[in-house]
Amino acid sequence: MGQRQSSHWISYIVRSVVLGLVVAAVVIWLQPMLSAWQSSRATPEQPVSYAKAVNRAAPAVVNIYSLSEVRGSYYSQRPNTVLRLGSGVIMDNVGHILTAAHVVANVSSIQVALQDGRQTSAQIIGVDPITDLAVLRIELDNLPIIPQDRKLRSRVGDVVLAIGNPLNLGQTITQGIISATGGRMGVINSHADLLQMDAVINEGASGGALVNSEGYLVGINNAQFRGPAGQGVEGIYFAVPYSLARDVMTQLIQEGEVVRGYFGINTSETPANLSFAQPGIFITGVDSNSPAERAGLRTEDYIIAIGGQPISSAAEGLALISNTRPGTELEVRFIRDDREQRTTAIITKLTN
Repeated sequence: MGQRQSSHWISYIVRSVVLGLVVAAVVIWLQPMLSAWQSSRATPEQPVSYAKAVNRAAPAVVNIYSLSEVRGSYYSQRPNTVLRLGSGVIMDNVGHILTAAHVVANVSSIQVALQDGRQTSAQIIGVDPITDLAVLRIELDNLPIIPQDRKLRSRVGDVVLAIGNPLNLGQTITQGIISATGGRMGVINSHADLLQMDAVINEGASGGALVNSEGYLVGINNAQFRGPAGQGVEGIYFAVPYSLARDVMTQLIQEGEVVRGYFGINTSETPANLSFAQPGIFITGVDSNSPAERAGLRTEDYIIAIGGQPISSAAEGLALISNTRPGTELEVRFIRDDREQRTTAIITKLTN
């Protein structure tokens, strides 16, 4: 009995020693990693910075100086030359620049200044008043190009940086967030589905770049919201989304104009006193002699599908029509007097 107990204690001591050696080996092996982890925790956190995004995007944002002539006054008939400020974004290596149309509208000459100190004249390739976009071209080598991602889609809450040349103070960056991505900003009848953000856009910064926190182009800065009396409203600024701006640029370069489909309706969100089981477009007006009128549509009709595609909002419906080539026949499903009906409309070309 004594030998068995002695043997049990010897076995217990051996197991304890082996376990202790294993634990010691593990601690020795983990010591460098534990020290590094403790060292990293002791180091103060780096401050939030958008320097990387700015360094990637800012060189491709240019200053635009354009000259225009305005008629003289009653006392002097000589026209006056006015300098207009704006910004632009270099989009490719052959010198195409996107900017706001109002920056270069009715001007006699355009000068572009790059951030590396180079300056050159620019020619207008095309202008699209509906989206307030214009394409310029410069002839220089080794151009910086704004980072682009064609799959990028902006979301409400995204952090954005607006880069431009406000009041000719030099390149300036303002920061904000996107608060709306279109369809609810009082522009439901517009073919330009704008981004709304609170990154400040002052005079001279229009046409500049709106980029995300990685420096990728999100939109082309447009303007500040104006109230009923024309006064600016703080914190409400707009930009044309990148995907739309790129499509417009491509058409202006290839065709010299942007061809859009025209239907001829005025729309609004569904009135509160109407309750339909499916989303759609409530018609508040029909243009005279328009495709919609010729198709028999009336005020207070409720469109639920166009061309076989269900419509969830006025903005979506207008975008579908805008992207339809003139001459295309589209079936329109709508509700009138609580009954679903169908008609066919032939889309025509939208004229500015």
